[in-house]
Amino acid sequence: MTAAVSAVIVVAALDASAAPTPGPSARAAAEPATVSNPSPGPAPVTGVGDDPLTGPEVDRARAVALDPRLLASAQDVTGAKGAEYLSWEIIEGGTGRDAAFYFYDYRTDELVKQVVDVTGGKVTGSFRAKGMQLPASDREVATALDLVLADPVGADVRAVYTQVTGKPWSGKDKLAVEAHTYRARPADTEAGECGEHRCVQLVARVTDGPFVDLNDIIIDLSGRTVVRVK
Repeated sequence: MTAAVSAVIVVAALDASAAPTPGPSARAAAEPATVSNPSPGPAPVTGVGDDPLTGPEVDRARAVALDPRLLASAQDVTGAKGAEYLSWEIIEGGTGRDAAFYFYDYRTDELVKQVVDVTGGKVTGSFRAKGMQLPASDREVATALDLVLADPVGADVRAVYTQVTGKPWSGKDKLAVEAHTYRARPADTEAGECGEHRCVQLVARVTDGPFVDLNDIIIDLSGRTVVRVK
């Protein structure tokens, strides 16, 4: 080996031994930056302008909407005092933070609209109308199912359940149930008051399973009757 080659090898070895080992900070700098996902802070108690109502706002405004007059004179789906709560919506474009709360009065068969000044905590308008049917509340759906199961047609429902599942009826908690409001058709004779009365048609399915056909069963929540339609 020549002296020149030996010198090159020695210099390369010295350079390699002299190169510093990357420290923790250098390694960290070479890693891609990441952004943590911190836990969300507490939900706001109040909203602003036309923002949807917060949970606490809904609770407070709903209590305001069901004022003493409505509480004393109206009737809910169970027959108790107080109108049946259905839903709410923000009233956009106003100068304040206002919302409309909708109830159904089973004593008079009327939809009730209560306009609430959410910030001020007071009812600023009250309206009633017959023949207007908003989607059913969860309690109305549950009441309708109870009426069906207590009626003679309930035996047919249990039989259909067994037919589609291959298992004996084991209780209503095995069903997931929704409802559509129902209006009488010209050919309806048994459900002719539906539309003026609060009526629903159930859509039921076994939890995580097949549907249970209840399409021909109409529940008149106002009259608390169950009929079949063709």
